[in-house]
Amino acid sequence: MRKRKNLRLKKYDYSQNGMYFVTICTQDKKCFFGRVSNDKVDLNIVGRIAKKYLIDIAKHYSSVNIIEFVVMPNHVHLIIEICNVVVTEQCSVTTKNNKNYGLLSKIIKSYKNAVTKEINKKFGKNNFRWQRSYYDHIIRREESLQKIREYIIINPQQWNKDELFVNYK
Repeated sequence: MRKRKNLRLKKYDYSQNGMYFVTICTQDKKCFFGRVSNDKVDLNIVGRIAKKYLIDIAKHYSSVNIIEFVVMPNHVHLIIEICNVVVTEQCSVTTKNNKNYGLLSKIIKSYKNAVTKEINKKFGKNNFRWQRSYYDHIIRREESLQKIREYIIINPQQWNKDELFVNYK
């Protein structure tokens, strides 16, 4: 069996206070969430479900704020702020190897599960799938935060230049 590459920063506690830029993709870059037209994302019902559950994250985690986000046709970008957290074992996702990936992984896992369940409830079992794991970047400086916010905001206008771009035709 092929061993998967660990994308998380070694020895970093993803439950600690801070800001994280996260990208979550659909499997095989399939455009499940809608399309971009006239530099704006036109979300379909599946995209609206993905957006609703992004907004709901802060309702389920009192120590979490969503600073910025965009639902693109085949991926989601967001900036998550974790604040005022007292780290305990209960708020951690543990793997078979007993590695602690922290609250961020728990949030992303819960989000992906909620979106998938809602889509399956509305449409029955279908071919919607998330890509395994997600990309994250720890935001450590204000200038980095501002660049990432701008990237998220203008992402729809840059869709045809995006590395996740898929032509609909």
